[in-house]
Amino acid sequence: MIEPSRARRTPTTGEMTRRRIMLAIIRRALPVAACLLLAAIVLWPELNRTEERVRVQISLAAQVAPESMRVAQPRYRGLDEQGRPYNVTADTATQAGASQNVLHLVNPRADQFLSEGAWVILESQNGRFDRGANRLDLAGDVTLWHDNGTRMRTEQAMIRMNAGYAEGDAPVAAQGPFGTLTSDGFRIIDRGQVVIFTGRAHTVLESAP
Repeated sequence: MIEPSRARRTPTTGEMTRRRIMLAIIRRALPVAACLLLAAIVLWPELNRTEERVRVQISLAAQVAPESMRVAQPRYRGLDEQGRPYNVTADTATQAGASQNVLHLVNPRADQFLSEGAWVILESQNGRFDRGANRLDLAGDVTLWHDNGTRMRTEQAMIRMNAGYAEGDAPVAAQGPFGTLTSDGFRIIDRGQVVIFTGRAHTVLESAP
C-alpha cells in the first residue's frame, strides 16, 4: 500500500480542552448575538424618532430668548430736553421679562448737569430704569446731593431724566446752607431750579454769616 503524503496528527489533551472551551463559548455567544441583532432591528426606528425629537428640542431651545440677562457695572447715557447730559450707573442691571427697555438696578446712581455748571447726584439701594420713557424709580435709602451743598434723604423717588423732574411721597429730611428741613414728600421742577416740600413741613433756618 502507498503511504499517505500527510500523516494525520492526533491532537493533544490540551488542544482538545481548548476546542471544547471555544465550542462552548460559541454556543453561548451565537444566541446572544442573535438577540442583539433582533433588538437593534426592532429599536432602530424608535432611536431615529428619539434623535429627531432631540434635534427639534435643541432647535427650539436655540430660538427661545433667555428669561433674564444680567450686566455688571452698566452705564447708560442720555440727553435731556435741553441737550444736557445725564448718566445712570449701577453695580448690576437685570433685564427681566420681554421688555428690553426695563432694567432692575442694584445700587443705582444717577447724575445730571444743570444750568451754569451745577450738578445733582442721586443714589439708592435699588432702582428700576425704563430707558424708553427715561424714567428712573429709586427705592431704599434714596440720597440726593446738589452742587450748592444740599443733601436730601428719603425712601423712594421717581425721576424723569429727560425732563429734569422728580417727586416722592415718602418722608424727607434735608439739610444744607439754608438749615434743616423735614416734610412728607417733595417735588423738583424746572430742572432742579425749584424744590417744593409737600405735606407737613418743618424748617430750621440758619442765619447767613
